[in-house]
Order: sequence, then C-alpha cells, then structure tokens
Amino acid sequence: MRSTLSLLALASLSRAAIHEVWYNITETTANPDGLFERKVVGVNGTWPPPVLDVNGNDTVIVNVHNSLSEGTSIHHHGMFFNKTSYYDGAPGITQCPIPAGSDFQYTVDLSEGLQWGTYWWHSHVGSQYVDGMRAPFVIHPEEEVHEYDDEYTIVISDWYHDQHATLIKEFMNIYNPTGAEPVPDSGLIYVSQNGTYLPGFNENSTMTFVPGKTYRLRIINAGAFAMWYVWVDGHQMRVIEADGTDTEEYNASSISLGIAQRYSVLVTARNDTSENFYFHANFDADMFDTVPDTLQVNYTSNIVYDASSPYAAAETRDVLTDFSDQDLVPTIVEEQLVATREIELGVYFDTFTDGTNRAAFNNITFDMPTVPSIITQMTMGNDSTLPSIYGQQTHAYVLEKGEVVDLQIINWDSNGHPFHLHGHKYQIVRRAADVSSNDTTLNPPHTEGAANPMRRDTIVVPAGGAVNVRFVADNPGAWIFHCHIEWHLEAGLAVVFIEAPTEAQEIMTLPDQVIDQCAAQGIATSGNIAGKNSTTDLKGEALGPYPQNNGWHAKGIGAMAGCILTALVGMAGVVWYAFGGQLDAEDVEDEVRRELEAKKDGGVIKRGFKSAFGSKKTE
Repeated sequence: MRSTLSLLALASLSRAAIHEVWYNITETTANPDGLFERKVVGVNGTWPPPVLDVNGNDTVIVNVHNSLSEGTSIHHHGMFFNKTSYYDGAPGITQCPIPAGSDFQYTVDLSEGLQWGTYWWHSHVGSQYVDGMRAPFVIHPEEEVHEYDDEYTIVISDWYHDQHATLIKEFMNIYNPTGAEPVPDSGLIYVSQNGTYLPGFNENSTMTFVPGKTYRLRIINAGAFAMWYVWVDGHQMRVIEADGTDTEEYNASSISLGIAQRYSVLVTARNDTSENFYFHANFDADMFDTVPDTLQVNYTSNIVYDASSPYAAAETRDVLTDFSDQDLVPTIVEEQLVATREIELGVYFDTFTDGTNRAAFNNITFDMPTVPSIITQMTMGNDSTLPSIYGQQTHAYVLEKGEVVDLQIINWDSNGHPFHLHGHKYQIVRRAADVSSNDTTLNPPHTEGAANPMRRDTIVVPAGGAVNVRFVADNPGAWIFHCHIEWHLEAGLAVVFIEAPTEAQEIMTLPDQVIDQCAAQGIATSGNIAGKNSTTDLKGEALGPYPQNNGWHAKGIGAMAGCILTALVGMAGVVWYAFGGQLDAEDVEDEVRRELEAKKDGGVIKRGFKSAFGSKKTE
C-alpha cells in the first residue's frame, strides 16, 4: 500500500527511465467481429495498435512515421503536457497534421510523477480514429493505492464496417436533416495484459481467474459514438479509479462508460472453479436513431476458472442507469475550487446555412483553424490575448494564468454527450438531470465548499441536463474542449481555451518539427488565424456556416406575396364573372400592373380583397 505522496515521489525517481517506441502508421485489414473484413489504420502493419504500458516517472518517446496518404497525429488522451502543449497531438490546435511520408517525435514527460492510471492514445484525425487508430495507455505508479494480484485492460468499442470517409459524407449531408449519426455495425471487447493483447474478440476472448485472487479490470471505452454498460456475472465490482483519479472503493452492480471514459474496478475471484462467468458489455441503444435488426446490442467476454467447467447462467440487469461518478471520492483530497470566472456553453444541434445539421456551442459551430492556435498564441506577442485573432469559428476563450474557471455545460440536445478537456482534469461540482425543472433533486442549486469533489478528464452531460466543472488555468498552451463522440466533433461541437498566452511565450519554444511541418504544407508559421501579423486583417479565414435565421425574410415575403397576389387575381376573375362582368385582355393586363405596383408598398392582402370585391383603385 502507498504510504505518502512524498515517499512515492522519492521512490519513483529511482526508477525513472526512457520508454521509447516506434510507430509506423499504416493501413492493413482486420475482421475483429468476424462479420466483415475491412481496411483499418494500424501500426507497423498490425491491428489493433500496440498497448503503451509504462511506469510512473518514465519519459515516453513516441517516434511516428506516417505511411498513410494523408496527414496524421497521435493524442495521448488525458496527459497534461505541462509546458509542452505542442505535443498534445491535436491538429489545428497544437500542430499541423504530420504529412504523408514524414516523421514526428512526441515526448510524454511523466518525470514529475503527477499522472498514473488508465489512459489511451488515438489519432486526432477523425477518419483514422474511427477506422481503428486507438489503443490503451497504462501508467503504473511505484506503489498502488489499492492492493490486487493481477490486472487486465479491457477495451470496449463500437465498430463500423464502412470506412469513415463514406460515413462522414452520409452524416454531414443535406439529405440527413436530423443529424442522425451512423449506427455501428457491431461492438468489440478485446483484452490486454502486461502490455500484450490476449487472443480473440468478444465471446472468443478470455480472462483467466485464479480462486481467491483479486484482479484489477481497467475498462476503456475507445469507441466513436456509443455509450456502454458493463458488469461481471457472479462477482462484485468495486470502482477504484476514473480517468486516472484513484478513488475510495465504491460498489457497483454495473457501470456506464461514455466515449473516452475509463474506470478501474477490483473483482475478487471466487473460491471454487466449478463455474465460469461472463463479462458483459451492452450498447446504450437509446442513442441510436434506429436499431437495425442485424445489430447485436449485447456482448460478452469470458472469465474462466476451469476450461472444463460450465458457464453460470448469464445475468441480466433489469434497469441500466448512468453511473454516478460524482459520488466517487478521490483518495488524494482537494477542496472545491473557488471560481474567479464563469463560462457557460449551451449545446445545440440544428440545420445551418449550408443545409447540413451541425453542432454548436452557443450557436457557433467549430471549424478547425488552418493556422494552429498554438502558433498564433506563440507569435502574436501581447495581441495573443485577443480572442478574435484565433478566428470566429475557432470559438476561442483566452484565460489568464491562475484563473479558476467554472465551466457550465448545458445540454439542450436529446442525448447525453461526453466532453473532454485537453491538458487538464476538472472537478465535478454540480450535475443537473433537467435544467428546466423546479425540482431541486433534478436541478440542484450551485453549492460551494465541497471537501473533495470528484475529478476526471471526460464527463457525460445528460440530455436536457447540465454539469458544472472547475479547473485552474495553470497550464499555458492551447487546449481544445470537445464532445468525444467523433461525429459531433466533426459537426462542430468544440471550443478552444487559449491558456495564459503571455506566460506560454515565456516558458515554451515551438520545436522545429512543428514549424517545419506546417511550412512544408504551405501553412503559415506565425500570425493570426489567417497567417497575418494583424489584429484586424483576418482575410482568408474560413467563415461559417451559421445557424439559419428562421422567420420571414425579404425574399420569402416577396415570394409569398406573389403567390397571394396570383391567387387573389384569380379570385377576382371568378367574382367578376359571377356578377356578369367581363375583362378583355387589356383590362386583365391593367389589373395585374396595378396589383404589382401596390405590392411594392405592402398591404397585399388588403388591396387584394378590395380588388376581389370590385373596389378599384383609380390612378
């Protein structure tokens, strides 16, 4: 058992090491669900990509060669990258994409011993992440808070048979006006141990249990869209970690995981080998607009004591509810932060002016800046504190160093959304299930002074609800905050926090590889979003699309007026003939001219009715 943080830090220094890996990003093929062999993005010609399994205080060096025909990147999800924001791996924010055929070296510096636990890495280029470029990243401290005998890392993920390039065209399309997301073709469960994948997927994967031993199951939702519910038959799960934050043990019969969330649970093996059991992972199918008849929504993996023993009857859960992560208690105590700045972000989905259904915070849909935000932050001097220079669609918020931000996310959508902040963990200080309710159990008031609120880096905001999180702006750099449902990020559900820009310029120097790779792609290496050393000249930045301005506009009013006028002229003719009147061609022409002239000044309906009933206007 770990005694104190200081002892941990001292002990860890003695085993700090360089952990270096070489990743050649390549295309290969895989058929993990046994239903369809497809092209995937892998590493060194294999899939799934390798597990990154390191010790606390290591310095991890990841050498990337891009053998794809498009740009790529690697984001080590949940890492702070203190003083090295440029290694965060978010193209458009902290670097340009690694060009095809080029190399990039990421350094994940863990030498200060501030992070350990269950993480993962993935491409931050959407097509590659959906197409398989994702893997676990496990950091072992010198001494764990909780005792256990062995561990398994379990990846759960939705899985598509079509390539991302096909799916995104169908999703971001004027013929998909409701913004219905692509529904997965299947789900995956696969397992690693000690940095090595075990054979098989889903019902063909096995975790071996020895009677009486306690196992740590690290569970990662590495999918693109679906939330999962997981549980273990015949055993009690005790949650001990969420997103790299150690917690006191918390019993759970099932756990929900939004995209990018991670949990560790302790499971103590039974004392006999007479039965084997199932590990369950069920889709939250309520997220899907349609559930195809061919889609399996319940998946299992095997927990085996004795291969010759039968399996216990599979258990079900009558009600599957979202796991209350706010009830977890971190083992390292941190009092609730006192906010010095409040930012509110409202989640909206609607049809925008380009005809597609897009996502937006506060009615601004995010568009990836061409000039990475960190370049603007680092090269615009004192002007780097101006949000406007980062671009309208970047939706940048500039934070002063030391500000304590209370970030309120209000979800006006009908589905929950998992939101991830790069470069930070945040405290969960409030959660509302229904922001429109007067019931304080559903919409609790804001409170202060919590002794030790839960902390994590990815949180699910419920449909129609809200969450308040708090973090300190103590990590200079450029950090994206986004929905981790990949379809929603690509639809524009993101903002960027430009953190302590003046201090960033003092403590950071952009590596040559960042500058050189932008230059090689014709992307400016200094200046505002348009690559200009100006606070006002942003010509060249991508603008829009914008929310549709619903209601009556000039063209619509004119078109409607014309329709009404035509109808009324027709009615006038009917009435005229009903009373025995006749119009020759010249009369008809004069009548139409008078009505068109009247239309210019408005009052179409009033004048139309006068004409219809014979009250003519004289010139």
